[in-house]
Order: sequence, then C-alpha cells, then structure tokens
Amino acid sequence: MTILCQPAAAPDDLISNLGRDVRSVDDLDAALRALNDDAAEDLVVVGPEADAGDALRFAAELRLERPATGLILVREYVDVALLTEALRAGVREVVAAGDPVALVAACERSRTLSGRVRVNDEPEPEHQGKVVTVFAAKGGCGKTTIAINLAAALSASDGNRVCLVDLDLSFGDVAISVQLDPVRTISDALPMAGHLDTTGAVSLLTSYRPGLDMLLAPVTPGDAEKIPAALVGELLTVLRGMYDFVVVDTPAQFSEHVLTAMDVSDHHVLLTTPDTPALKNLRITLDMLDLLSYSRDIRSVVLNRSDSKVGLSSGDVERVVRSAINGHVPSSRNVPISINKGVPIVIATPTHPVSQAITRLAHERLLSRPVAARSKVFARRGAGRRS
Repeated sequence: MTILCQPAAAPDDLISNLGRDVRSVDDLDAALRALNDDAAEDLVVVGPEADAGDALRFAAELRLERPATGLILVREYVDVALLTEALRAGVREVVAAGDPVALVAACERSRTLSGRVRVNDEPEPEHQGKVVTVFAAKGGCGKTTIAINLAAALSASDGNRVCLVDLDLSFGDVAISVQLDPVRTISDALPMAGHLDTTGAVSLLTSYRPGLDMLLAPVTPGDAEKIPAALVGELLTVLRGMYDFVVVDTPAQFSEHVLTAMDVSDHHVLLTTPDTPALKNLRITLDMLDLLSYSRDIRSVVLNRSDSKVGLSSGDVERVVRSAINGHVPSSRNVPISINKGVPIVIATPTHPVSQAITRLAHERLLSRPVAARSKVFARRGAGRRS
C-alpha cells in the first residue's frame, strides 16, 4: 500500500496516479501511525502542500528506523539545492507535481528498491566480503572484459552475491558492455559522502542479473573530478558488508581513486598482454606495488590473449616481468562478439575456453583462498579496511 501525506484534500488526479491501493493522511504524524499499524508498508508519498523541511526530517528518521520504506517527495518546483538536501536526508526521489508519469515510475523504482533493501538488510553479523581490484597500467589489455566476466563467474558459483564497480570514472565502459542504462551512478553518492549506509548504497546500484549488481561510472566525464577518493573507500567498505565479492574495474593509471581501491582490496588482479609495452607497464606496476608495501600474497598476474602468436612464450613473459603468471586467458573472436551483444562470454558460453580460463581463475585465486593478512600500506595510507 502507498501512504499519501497531503495536508489539504488530496487532488483526485494525484490519488489516481498512485493506483487503487492508497491510504491518504493529513500530516506526517498520521503517516507515522499508519506505518506503525502495518509493518509491510513500503512507500510514503509526500504531496506538494506538505512542508519540505518536515518531510526531510521525516525521511531521515524513516531511513534509520525503517530503511526498507521509501519516501517520495512531490514538489511544485524542483531545484538542485532541494535535490541535494533530499538525497542527503534519505528521500528516494523528488518529483515535479505536474509530471504524473514520473511519479508512477518513481513509485515503481522505490518498491523495487525496497525489495532489495529487505534482502540486504539482514546480513550475517560478521559477514565481510572480498574486494577484488582488476588493474592494468596499459589500456587495451581487456581489463573491463576480464572484470565483467570475473564478476559473472564469481556470481555463478555457490550462490555468491557479487557487485561490479566501474571505477573508470571518466570513461567507464561497464554499462555499455552489458547494455545497461546508467540511471544511477557513483555520482549520486556525493550527497551521502561521510554518512553512506547500506540503504544509500542500494539506491545507487543497477541490477544486472540475479546475484550480480553493478555500480556504474558517471555518464559525464567531468563528474570524475567531483568524486573524492575518500568516498570510493567509503563505498567499497559498505559494499563489502553487503556482498560476497566486490569486483572493481579501474582506469589504466595510478590515480588516488585506484590507490584507495587497492588499499581496501583483499586481492589484486593485474592484467597484461604479450606485447612489450604492456609487459613494461606491468613490471612498473609490480615495482610500484612493492614500493607501497602491498603484499605479494594478494596478487594474481593474468596474461590475456596468452595464445597470441607474437614471438613471446609464457616463460618469456615471466622472465620479463620477474613474476609468475597465475592465469592464462586465450584470444578469441567470440569475446568481442559477446561484448557487442552485451552478454559476458562466461554467461553466454560457459564451456568456451575463455570462459573456462576466467572461471578457473575465479576458483583457484579467489574462491579457494582465505583473505590474506593486511600489509603495512593500509595503516600508513589510513584506508578503512578491516583488521
């Protein structure tokens, strides 16, 4: 049922837009009583005549006491300042009074979100998932493809809950690679910085398939500059409490955002291809991680397109980078075909050699390994990682 809070008599068109199952009340106190009468109530719509300040305070209390219940604020006029304050308070959405289509869509999204909050609102007391950062210091190594398929492989095993985070904040390709519409992105977390909780994190996510959700990169490249590294750490810390695995796709550079993700991570998947520029950059990456005191025990070096006939064997690669190769992923024209179709090859063709290689990587390096001991870098950089 939807609770409509409207001090004046609610217009018939507003009630009709909300459907048949609507309970009208005159004020927020009455709305609270209605909520207390029925624990299953999952949506409160506050009409344009209600005081905005009272509505925001009510939303903040609702977020703490009943996180699965959403509040939608209807206003005659919507501006950026109101949107920012509303998101910070915990309002699900702000809708213009003259847009009934937007109101119906907002109600549907809120109910979907409420269902997901209920699922995530009962985590195991000590549950802490693993954060896995996928990184390559050279573009074109297939990093995003590996990250997407690795997340899919992890979610297909033993009912794991997995979240894929697109941390390439300027030019992220996760959404287009799986044909998702980025309605909500990391940018929407900005008003929640410093007090992000599970309810707030859930509101940012896009569901891809059962067991696999995604936190998408901003649509506008300029938004990347607005996102502080501390918010990235906050997001990953909250997400690890909600999921069994959080896989992080990254840009090809050691930015503060990437270093923050690596600080929080339980495992680093370092990607390269059998060409000298990529191998040189991997060698620099390994030296950098050693310099920053990241444990070698939490690394997996993966050679993508490992069967390419380019005059370099796996042994040659290991000698160049001075590290063992922990995973080999072959080349295949089916990989770009799967990308163009928007379906990860691990899902589309689980028996394909590429799918089997990525699934083997997931099982051997992540699913069967305990969390490694924290290295010195975490304390020095002040990351919010668990002990």
